[in-house]
Amino acid sequence: MSTDQADVQRAVANALHRHWKLYLVEGIVLVALGLIAIVIPPVATLAVTFLFGWLFLVSGVIGLFTTFYMRQAPGFWWALISAALGVLVGGMLLAQPVQGALSLTLVLAAFFAIEGVVSIMFALDHKRELSGRWGLMLVSGVVDLALAVMIIAGLPSTAAWAIGLLVGINMVFGGTALIGMALHARKGA
Repeated sequence: MSTDQADVQRAVANALHRHWKLYLVEGIVLVALGLIAIVIPPVATLAVTFLFGWLFLVSGVIGLFTTFYMRQAPGFWWALISAALGVLVGGMLLAQPVQGALSLTLVLAAFFAIEGVVSIMFALDHKRELSGRWGLMLVSGVVDLALAVMIIAGLPSTAAWAIGLLVGINMVFGGTALIGMALHARKGA
């Protein structure tokens, strides 16, 4: 390892050590919010739907302002359409959050289906090349497909809990990882 790389790694380790408490607090908050989302997934689903609604709406409004400010720039009409679409989708998600949750759940199911097929094909390619550890990737693809089927088969009732539950699980794992990193960084650089 070069001296520059060692210096960078040492600087990162020192920064982590100095701020380990912030990572610990962030991890604890994520785990707590994740557990709440797992216990009450419909509330988390609506919260995520509102969050997406506001993100689309705000980005669309900002996009409209910047598009009109720079109306002489190439691609004006495409930027205008994109910004207007953001405002429209954001407004729809905020005005009708239950229908928005259903739409987001359909997108989530499509993602799992596509991700499952891609993961399975990836695993089979690795098996053909005789590289190891392809079995876990195959299992991951099958699980993704199973999740997609479960979500689609249970529609519309899965729209009430699927997003909230999955976001909650993600937050628990992410928060746990941050807690582990913080406790390791506490030991010193």
